[in-house]
Amino acid sequence: MSWKVFSNFMRNKWIWIGCLVLLAYLSPYVIYGEATHIRVHDNLDSNIVWYKVLAESGNIFTLHDVQLPYAINGLPRSALPSAFDAVVWLYVLFEPMTAYTISQTIMRFAAFFGMYLLLTRFVLKEETSPWIKVGVPLTFAMLPYWPSGALSIAGLPLALYAFLLIRKYQKAAPKHAWVLLGLIPFFSNFILTFVFFLALMGVLWLIDRIRYRQWNWPFFTAIAGMTAVYVINNYLLITSMFFDATFNSHREELELGFNDFHRSYELGWENFLYGHTHDEAQQAYIIVPLMLLALWIAMMKRQQPKLLMTLLLTNLLLSFWYAFWYWEGWRLIKDNVSIANTFNFARVHFLDPPIWYIIFALALVILWKQLKFGKLLAVILIILQCLWLFSLTEEFKYRVVGTPSFEEFYSEELFAEIRDYIGEPQDSYRVVSIGMHPTIAQFNGFYTLDTYNNSFPLEYKHAFREVIAGELEKSSELADYFDNWGGRLYMYVADHGKNYMFTKDRNEPIEQLDINTEALQALGGEYIFSAVEIKNAEDLGLELADTFTQEESPWEIYLYQVANQGQGT
Repeated sequence: MSWKVFSNFMRNKWIWIGCLVLLAYLSPYVIYGEATHIRVHDNLDSNIVWYKVLAESGNIFTLHDVQLPYAINGLPRSALPSAFDAVVWLYVLFEPMTAYTISQTIMRFAAFFGMYLLLTRFVLKEETSPWIKVGVPLTFAMLPYWPSGALSIAGLPLALYAFLLIRKYQKAAPKHAWVLLGLIPFFSNFILTFVFFLALMGVLWLIDRIRYRQWNWPFFTAIAGMTAVYVINNYLLITSMFFDATFNSHREELELGFNDFHRSYELGWENFLYGHTHDEAQQAYIIVPLMLLALWIAMMKRQQPKLLMTLLLTNLLLSFWYAFWYWEGWRLIKDNVSIANTFNFARVHFLDPPIWYIIFALALVILWKQLKFGKLLAVILIILQCLWLFSLTEEFKYRVVGTPSFEEFYSEELFAEIRDYIGEPQDSYRVVSIGMHPTIAQFNGFYTLDTYNNSFPLEYKHAFREVIAGELEKSSELADYFDNWGGRLYMYVADHGKNYMFTKDRNEPIEQLDINTEALQALGGEYIFSAVEIKNAEDLGLELADTFTQEESPWEIYLYQVANQGQGT
């Protein structure tokens, strides 16, 4: 990008308006700090703590898959983010909430500028309104992305823009395209999205080779180069999966996919309209009706919006591929081909959001040009989508939902009180949690036997199951969840189901807890942090040491000590 082009770009008042809206969107993180309400699922309950403990571990860089003692008596280093993950270094340099805020800022602005460049350079061939050129990227940038994904989804338009530049200009491609492709892997997840994205770029290169009968070596080099960077980034994960015969991951026992045909069909339409919790495009209420209206207008005008139709069919295909990946008809293959079970090919649907917002732009252009009041209607729809997405910023959404804020969730002062009460070095004893996420204890420096991670030894999963077997016997849903997935090694309670947040305002006691305290002791368990009272604690060989609560914390913690002679079921 030449200085002249960059200068013109930055003089664009519409760009600045978009940036100001994004800054307003991000402002709660700065205004409230640790009092901000943010997403719990796959965020506070996992990734934030993974980054924090890794930053403090002294094992960010290692040539071998060493064991990290903070969880399950030795969590494989390969289960945590790569040393080349840029977000890890944000947690090294800053406090967790500050690192989180910076990551959110990078994600939002990369999404905004990436979609703007993609639309203006490669999608909107004719000059169109800045309402569309800037409004659509702004809505894309305000999507409720999975926070820890960074550029895994938000950066896809930026990556596609860079690839298309190299594909078009080849050796004459601007240098910034190569720089972008070199940087994006450090802020994104290969397994989640970019393995599929790069595969599609490879298919595009092959189609070009067949159509034009020439080798586009710069384009091929870009694909191979970005893939190589990802492989280097994920060296520990790759070596543990393919070259470490001693490590048997719990993923070997994954058995995902028992939906019947009818449920799979329903799930396909649900995903098409509403997306997945990790890739919500918020398309159902404005974008989908607008798309259908645009297609009807095009049909009346005897036009053929080929790109719009192609993208619509692509998202339909991706949604049904995702849904039918969990269809019971795949069992024969999954039961006999290991990679079909251990690798989630359904995740290709994470490519949906950028496609939906390209569809949004194309449909708005048809409206703008073909209807008498199309310009006004297009502006109204852009503003409505912006307002809707702005209302979904984490602080607004999760304050209304009623989940704890960052500081409330981890309640550092409360757990410091528990630490001081126990009075021993935290690495000298092991704890488990009931009625709350184990990452809360991990965040506060406790060493836990329960955890939530993407990969850990299968042998440990079997040993931990003995502790909670009595509760799993009382709930076929929990037993299926643990046995066939098992990423959450939690102290499951049948009466609680999949609820893991029992606060002091919602803490009905457990009348009959069926756990094996002897198995818990065998793993080294000495203490239980329970968010609710356990009525049959004495029968289990548990002694109530004390209860802990503070006005500022949502938790009331019952600290139980496992007696020397456990009597469990």
